[in-house]
Amino acid sequence: MKSFPTFAIDDCAPGWIRRKTESLYNGQYIQLENIHYRTPGRPDEDIIWTVARRKNAVIVAPQTSDGKFLMVRQERLPIQRTLWEFPAGQIDDTENKDSPAVIIETAHRELHEETHHHIDSESGELIPCGFYFSSQGFTDEHAYLFLARNVVKDDTVEGGLGEESECIHEARAFSLEEIRQMIADNVIIDANTLALFARMTAMRLIDP
Repeated sequence: MKSFPTFAIDDCAPGWIRRKTESLYNGQYIQLENIHYRTPGRPDEDIIWTVARRKNAVIVAPQTSDGKFLMVRQERLPIQRTLWEFPAGQIDDTENKDSPAVIIETAHRELHEETHHHIDSESGELIPCGFYFSSQGFTDEHAYLFLARNVVKDDTVEGGLGEESECIHEARAFSLEEIRQMIADNVIIDANTLALFARMTAMRLIDP
C-alpha cells in the first residue's frame, strides 16, 4: 500500500496560538472545550471558540469482484432516520490515532464488523483516499477514506452486523449507477459516503 497523509493539530504552526482552554463537558463520545485563540489574521485579540473533540474515524467503500459496492442500512439516532452508508467507525486507539498502521487496522475491522466481508488475500487491496473534515467550524474530527477492492464474504461469521451498540439492518451490494442515482435522488445523505464517493471519482478510481 502506498503511504497516505494523516492530520494532527500543529501547535507550532506560525500565527496560531492557543492561549487558554476551558473544559465544558467530558463524555464518552464527545468532549467540549472553550478555547482562546490568537490567529494569523487576528494576532492581537483573543477569539473564544467552542470546540468539540471526537475520535477520528475511517470510512471504507467495499467493492466486490463484479464492480458493485456494499452499503449498510444503519439507524442514526440523532436524526431518527435509517440511512444507506458506506461502512465507517471510530479509531479507538486514541494514543495512536494518526498512526497509519492503526488507521489501516481500523478500516479492516469496520469492513468486517459491518458487512461480514474482508479483502481477498490474493486479488484484493486497500487503497487510501486521503482524509476530510466533517464539520471543521465545530470540531477537529476527521475521517480517513479508503476503497477496498475485491472484498469477499466471510461465511464463518455468525450473528448480526456491527457492534451491540449499533443497529445495522442489512448490507447490500449496489451498482455504481444505482449509487449515483441514490445520490441524485437525495437517498444517500450521509456526509461520509458523499465525501468518499467524490474523492474516488476525483482520483479516477471509479468511472466519472
